[in-house]
Amino acid sequence: LHEPMYYLLSVLSLLDMNYVTITVPQMLVHLVCQKKTISYIGCVMQMYILLVLCITEGWLFSVMAYDRYVAICHPLRSKVIMSPWLCGAMVVFCGFWGVSCSLIYIVFTIRLPHSGPNEINHFFCEVPAVLKLACADTSLNDQVDFILGFILLLVPFSFILTSYIRISATILRIPFTQGQLKAFSTYTSHITVVTMFCEPAMSMYMKPGANASREQDEKLALFYNVISAFLNPVVYCVKN
Repeated sequence: LHEPMYYLLSVLSLLDMNYVTITVPQMLVHLVCQKKTISYIGCVMQMYILLVLCITEGWLFSVMAYDRYVAICHPLRSKVIMSPWLCGAMVVFCGFWGVSCSLIYIVFTIRLPHSGPNEINHFFCEVPAVLKLACADTSLNDQVDFILGFILLLVPFSFILTSYIRISATILRIPFTQGQLKAFSTYTSHITVVTMFCEPAMSMYMKPGANASREQDEKLALFYNVISAFLNPVVYCVKN
């Protein structure tokens, strides 16, 4: 349990628990109660915390892919390379990206006037849903969302893809089929979890607001915020 993989899994579990703690209780209350309200400060805080968790988790997946790359491609040096200090530093780096970039999202969202309708057609407060209430041009926000989405989603995804291309090349050089299957099984769970998280998030945050569908956004947000967090421990437990 002191290996880097389990340390990173514990951080992932903490992020997933916070996901559902921030969203699900209030969502369930709103489903059963007539009064469905949230304060302005509460909405902003919910958006900010969700973004921090989402961005941190996206970069954490790239760190986990690097850990699998080191373990399979450099097994004799993996303990030295993935030291506890380096693991902690990379987790702090992921959190730093989450805190700083989420602040940019929030600043660009709350600067817009919201003097019109104040009803959010969503399960919880999220940037695309709140932007629909703005009484101003949101084209600048769309550009910022696309640029940040490229940095925060596609860049970690490219790191993950590069790691697994190198891993696959190493595995295919193993002379025994049984050894190849054993090596492949060590990262199939991670690929599954990354796909469940990244694809909905990319579809939601890298799409112009004018082309966004409310029903589709609700399903995507529910999937990568709640269902993905529920399935992550299932995927890893089955693998173990």
